[in-house]
Amino acid sequence: MTTKFETGTVVTGKVTGIQPYGAFVALDEETQGLVHISEITHGFVKDVNEHLNVGDEVQVKVLSVDEAAGKISLSIRATQEAPVQEEKPAAKKPRRRQGSVKPAATTEAAPTGFNTLKDKLEEWIEQSEREDLIKK
Repeated sequence: MTTKFETGTVVTGKVTGIQPYGAFVALDEETQGLVHISEITHGFVKDVNEHLNVGDEVQVKVLSVDEAAGKISLSIRATQEAPVQEEKPAAKKPRRRQGSVKPAATTEAAPTGFNTLKDKLEEWIEQSEREDLIKK
């Protein structure tokens, strides 16, 4: 393996093989690197064959060189400008129907706010002593 390919350089290569996980690209007669499926293009790639064919000439950026293992990681995506994403309007929340609140059917005006338990207890005792409210 030669050391003429340095991390960050952009070179032209030729696709020599395609696998489900990426594509092999020949950089010269004796040097070959791998473009992982995630580095083929911006966005999701389901099938490498939909984007590349054996024999295609591609611009690749050298991501890393592992001399000991004899591997070069390449990226086609890094040589392309990222697509401009349109700003999506904020998602509208579904509107909930609000039920109508019916007022209690009493002749007395309903007090507003919270009553303390002490006040309610006195009211309940008064109601329990009233003869006209006792069911017979």
